[in-house]
Amino acid sequence: MIEVRDLVKRYGDRNAVDHLSFTVEDGQIFGFLGPNGAGKTTTMNIMTGYLAATGGQVLVEGHDILEEPEAAKACIGYLPELPPLYPDMTVEEYLAFCAELKRIPRQEQEEQLDQVLALTHLEEMSARLIRNLSKGYRQRVGLAQAILGFPKIIILDEPTVGLDPKQVVEIRELIRHLSRGHTVIISSHILSEIRAVCDRVLIIRKGRFVVCDTPDELEERLSAGGSLELTAKAAPEQAEPLLRSVQGVVSCTLLGQTADSARFSVRTEGDVREALFFAFAEARCPLVELRPRMASLEEVFLDLTDDDDEVAAQAAALFQRTEEKAGVRK
Repeated sequence: MIEVRDLVKRYGDRNAVDHLSFTVEDGQIFGFLGPNGAGKTTTMNIMTGYLAATGGQVLVEGHDILEEPEAAKACIGYLPELPPLYPDMTVEEYLAFCAELKRIPRQEQEEQLDQVLALTHLEEMSARLIRNLSKGYRQRVGLAQAILGFPKIIILDEPTVGLDPKQVVEIRELIRHLSRGHTVIISSHILSEIRAVCDRVLIIRKGRFVVCDTPDELEERLSAGGSLELTAKAAPEQAEPLLRSVQGVVSCTLLGQTADSARFSVRTEGDVREALFFAFAEARCPLVELRPRMASLEEVFLDLTDDDDEVAAQAAALFQRTEEKAGVRK
């Protein structure tokens, strides 16, 4: 388990990481999301001991990364965004060198090298110089060194950069396979990738915690206080006042109309479908369609990390309200 407590990293008068706290439980695939400059890589570098924090604490399996660096680092395998490769070595030589650095017993090294080569599909490349490999295969070599030693926690910063679609699918399968015996933390800008593999997702903005939940819950919570699509058998000028009269309706936008109906997008706070149904029924105005519009993880991410502080704050406040109503515990 990893615990990050009140983490701060300051460069001059700028906070790259601003009092960030979160916990990663054993056996999870934990997604780390944020726009460029949000502090993801800085946080990962501090968690792995590559960078010192200005303040706060990181505990890895109970070991403080600052006070017990060797014990903490022994629990971690790390793939940085730019893998630290030696181009004049062959793949096998490089991995054997990494095995020595990780102090893997000599009698176990050959077996482990075979295992990681097989897991990352590098068997046919083992005798080739790293300088002659494609970017995708170099990424695999970096992933192989992170897995080597089979540490409890594997941290992957943009692990599928440069891979073709087939290789991306293979790496996703590998991540799922690793999660059976390891905790995996993955940072990515590819939201579909996070959606496909992660059990929980942490979103940060400007170095600060925004929200942490499962991908399904993130989408559901934004949708719960988000949008409805409604079609009423009425003229827009008759339907719109009815919509605005219902408590919880924040705004409504006309999407289209025919001779006898109007279709609206309705922004709400909370679930107001029942109230809308009764309001239109009492006005003898039939509803032809009323359905929630589920937000995608992409929409959740864009709302919560918007460049406009006010927009991002409104989205975060909406999450907090829906969290409180659902009785979610942080």
